[in-house]
Amino acid sequence: MITLPRHPQVFIVSAPSGAGKTTLCDKLYAEFPSFFYTITSTTRAPREGEVDGKNYYFLTQEQFQRKLAEGEFLEHAIVHGNLYGSPKTPVVKALGEGRDVLMNLDVQGAAAVREYARRAPEGDPMRIEVVDIFVVPPSLEVLRNRLTKRGKDTDETIARRLKQAENEIARWTEYKYMVVNDDLAEAYDNLRAIILAEHHLIRGGK
Repeated sequence: MITLPRHPQVFIVSAPSGAGKTTLCDKLYAEFPSFFYTITSTTRAPREGEVDGKNYYFLTQEQFQRKLAEGEFLEHAIVHGNLYGSPKTPVVKALGEGRDVLMNLDVQGAAAVREYARRAPEGDPMRIEVVDIFVVPPSLEVLRNRLTKRGKDTDETIARRLKQAENEIARWTEYKYMVVNDDLAEAYDNLRAIILAEHHLIRGGK
């Protein structure tokens, strides 16, 4: 019997704020529960309803800096004065178990993980080609409308997010795939198709 060889992969999904990447990642995880869905560490305080170890790993500044010094993050960044980072140990453990990894990252984090994988030494489970997917809105005007309807941000914050989105979209060429999220169901079908295609790709083939 012919069986398909399986190589655990790291799937990175990035998008500007409001483009729908978290919704799409949650749908992927619901369909592919064998994925290891990474949880970000942060020094910001929990918001109402957030649970440590489920939404984020909430750390003190001292705890975060200690883990950073020990090389425990694949990537890290300062966002609005708070530290955020992707823990390395759970990802390496999942890959070692043959599980795919799903990471919801901004463009800065995605670039850092790509570079980490490129520089990883022989024998490191992270020495792989990551599969990075960039989700974009159909236009900045559509994104503005989504952010406005969300009702969570001031006009000043929305303007800042749109400027940031414009800068992030300019980096689309860094990614292997792009998905336009105009219709959520269609965007998810396209994202799902990428996952399935990568699962059936012959590594090292022509």
